[in-house]
Amino acid sequence: MALSVGIQKQLGDFRLEVRFDAGDETLALLGASGCGKSVTLKCIAGILTPDEGRIVLDGVTLFDSAAKIDLPPQRRQVGYLFQQYALFPHMTVRQNIAAAVRDRRQRAAVTAEKLRRFQLEAVADLRPGQLSGGQQQRTALARIFASQPRAILLDEPLSALDSYLKYQLELELAETLEGFTGTVLWVSHDRGEVFRSCRRVCVMDQGRSQPTTTLEDLFTRPGTEAAARLSGCKNYADAVPAGDSVRLPEWGLTLDCGRAVPTEVRRVGVRAHHVRMAPPAGENRIDCQVVRAVEDVFSAIVLLRPVNAAAGAPLLRMELDKAAWAVVSDKERITVSIHPSDILLLQDL
Repeated sequence: MALSVGIQKQLGDFRLEVRFDAGDETLALLGASGCGKSVTLKCIAGILTPDEGRIVLDGVTLFDSAAKIDLPPQRRQVGYLFQQYALFPHMTVRQNIAAAVRDRRQRAAVTAEKLRRFQLEAVADLRPGQLSGGQQQRTALARIFASQPRAILLDEPLSALDSYLKYQLELELAETLEGFTGTVLWVSHDRGEVFRSCRRVCVMDQGRSQPTTTLEDLFTRPGTEAAARLSGCKNYADAVPAGDSVRLPEWGLTLDCGRAVPTEVRRVGVRAHHVRMAPPAGENRIDCQVVRAVEDVFSAIVLLRPVNAAAGAPLLRMELDKAAWAVVSDKERITVSIHPSDILLLQDL
C-alpha cells in the first residue's frame, strides 16, 4: 500500500507546498504549530480542496486538479483521528462505532468485535462526555477501524493529554497501529513522540515539506536549521566554509569538521550535550566564560560565552550531568570541546 501526495494550497497569506510518498509504514509529519501539518491532513481526507496537485492512495486517485478529480471524504477510505477525537456527543460508544460501518448487514457484528478489541464493552452504552480521555481515544480508533480505512491520519493525537495519560495512551496507540497494514501519517511537534513511534519523518516548515528522511538522519544529519531545531538542537551560529573547517565569526572561532564542508553551508548547529568539558588534548577546544548555570532535575544547563565572541553573539549552551558539573572547580572560566563529527552542517533549501 502507498500514499503519494504532491499539492499546493493558498489560505490567505499562508501557502502550502507539500510533496512526499509513504508506504506501509507510520510516517511522521513533524513541524511547529502553524506550519501546515493539519491543513495537509485535511486535504488528504477531502475536508479541504487543494488548489493544485495530486493525491493517490493505493493506486486510486483521490484528487487531481488537472484531471478534475476530487473524491468526497466518504469515498476516500481515509480514517482521521482529530485532536479532540470528534465523537458524536449525543451518541453512545456503541452508536459512534456503528455509524462508521458501511455494510448495514454487518453493522452489529462489526460493532461488537470492535467493542471487544478496544476494550470498550463496559462503557458501550455511555456517551463521550462520560468517558475518560483514554476511553474517548479508543472509541475514536474503534470507529476508524470499523470504517475499514486504507490510510489513517493522526492529528497530534496526544496533544490534549496530561503527561502520565499521554505516555500510557502512546503505548496503546502504537500497539493498535502495529496490526494495521496501510499508511499511517502521524502529525506531531514532539520529537520524542515521533522518535518512539515512527521510523521515517517529513519535516514541515512554514508550509513547505522537506525531503523525507529516516529518524537517524534527522538527528545526525538534519540538513536544515528548521529540521535541526525540531530535532532538539540548541546551539546555532553563522558559518563560512573553509575546506574541512568552518569559520564562525560571531564566536571568533574556526572549528575542524573532519570532512569537506559544502560551499552552500551557511549555518552550523551543535547539540547542547555534545559540548563537553575539554580533555587536555581535545579537538576544537574553546575557552569560555561561564555566564550562567541552571540546575535541572538530573542535569546542569551551563550558558557560555566564547572568550573571542563578538558583542551580541549567541551564547553556547552546554548540558551535562549535574554530578559532573558539581566537581568542576572553576565555575567562572572553563574550556570545552566539540568533536568534529558532532558539528551539524546546515543549508537552506
